[in-house]
Amino acid sequence: MNEKSYGQELYEKLSYTSKNAWEVLKEEEKPFVFDLAEKYKHFLNCAKTEREVVEYFIERAKEKGYKEFNNNIQELKPGDKVYFVNNNKSILFAHIGKKPLKEGFNLIGSHIDSPRLDLKPKPLYESSELALLKTHYYGGIKKYHWVNVPLSIHGVVVKSDGSKVKITIGEDENDPVFYITDLLVHLSSEQLQKKASEAIPAENLNVLIGSMPFNDEKVKEKVKLNVLKILNEKYGITEEDLISADIEVVPAAKARDVGLDRSLIGAYGQDDRACSFLAAEAIFSIDEIPEKTAIVYLVDKEEIGSVGISSAEASFFDISVAKLMKALGEYENSLDLALCFENSAAISGDVAAALDPTYESAYDKLNSTLIGHGVTIEKYTGVRGKYSGSEATAEYVGKIRNFLNSNNICWQTGLLGKVDQGGGGTIAMFIARKMINVIDSGVPVLSMHSTFEITSKVDVYMTYKFYSKFLRKFE
Repeated sequence: MNEKSYGQELYEKLSYTSKNAWEVLKEEEKPFVFDLAEKYKHFLNCAKTEREVVEYFIERAKEKGYKEFNNNIQELKPGDKVYFVNNNKSILFAHIGKKPLKEGFNLIGSHIDSPRLDLKPKPLYESSELALLKTHYYGGIKKYHWVNVPLSIHGVVVKSDGSKVKITIGEDENDPVFYITDLLVHLSSEQLQKKASEAIPAENLNVLIGSMPFNDEKVKEKVKLNVLKILNEKYGITEEDLISADIEVVPAAKARDVGLDRSLIGAYGQDDRACSFLAAEAIFSIDEIPEKTAIVYLVDKEEIGSVGISSAEASFFDISVAKLMKALGEYENSLDLALCFENSAAISGDVAAALDPTYESAYDKLNSTLIGHGVTIEKYTGVRGKYSGSEATAEYVGKIRNFLNSNNICWQTGLLGKVDQGGGGTIAMFIARKMINVIDSGVPVLSMHSTFEITSKVDVYMTYKFYSKFLRKFE
């Protein structure tokens, strides 16, 4: 029998290392892990844009007894469940708790936008008897990811009469898909000498949409006309209508299990629809009246700096909470709202960069998250010197750590790569500006910002478990 030495025992007691969540997962939890993953994959297939996410969760909220808050609601009470919608691109859910709202709330904020291609205001043109759409990439992408893959088109068009048309093409198996061409390898000697960031210029991300000409010799751009004719017949829109449109181009691929053991999920848009889905499902799972009001806030525009009317920087959150306080008879002036914020606690739900063994040199291995080791907490984010990030206080990190341990949640900590390698931000700093204690926490991801990102089913589960417990009973 090999007994541990005193040094071994002391090392185990004093040192820290994260654990593989699969190895500590209880047998009775495993069915829920895989069931949750199926629900999550279904969500990823249904909601590939921020508008679709909002639509999806409005339906889920209604199923769970939520009602849209409007100015006709004069009074709220503990147990009431309401939601607020901001321009169809962000949404806030609130489950009113037993304690007065002025004593604070538990908040999970996350973003529902993902890197993609947006159509330009005048996108359609014809060249060499092909019809194409000009795009402007949104968020941080590697442009070479977007060539030679099947693409779908999602969005809305507002016509001149004010009516709105929804467009989704490329998701149904009977739909056509779209495509961005690349230069054939036989003619690529010059292209292959360029840096990866320059090999595919942004202005070359033009989406192939048609090649059949309209049968009229007097028309100059026959292929373009035929595309316009199809769009007009199906959606009743004209080329001018595209100026007042939000049209996004995204990968057409469905969410899939990855690996022989089916332990991983591959899909577009997991940054950050992973944390958004889990936060929403966490608040929907609360059947009892929580001690403190539980709030989930899902926002747009994080990938471009959280600017604009539907972003975390907008005043929508403050206005919504003020309306809740007024409906509860707790709002007299702005100081009441400020004190409410000061008494609150928050999670900025955002994915983490998982250590990729193929590219280890880009990471600080000691401070990196691992696929399969549970939910991640990050003390700070930011870029080179912590710019544009938020840093949780030692006291708040300690409180979160103790909460995770006491609830038997498998967790780990990490940062976004080496210090000068790059970096990134979240919505945490916008929550912190309100004097709300906040920490970044979410699912580790491989190939973040690619067209097919990878997560672990057990990490998804542990993140859901943390979010659910946090909303219910964090004090």
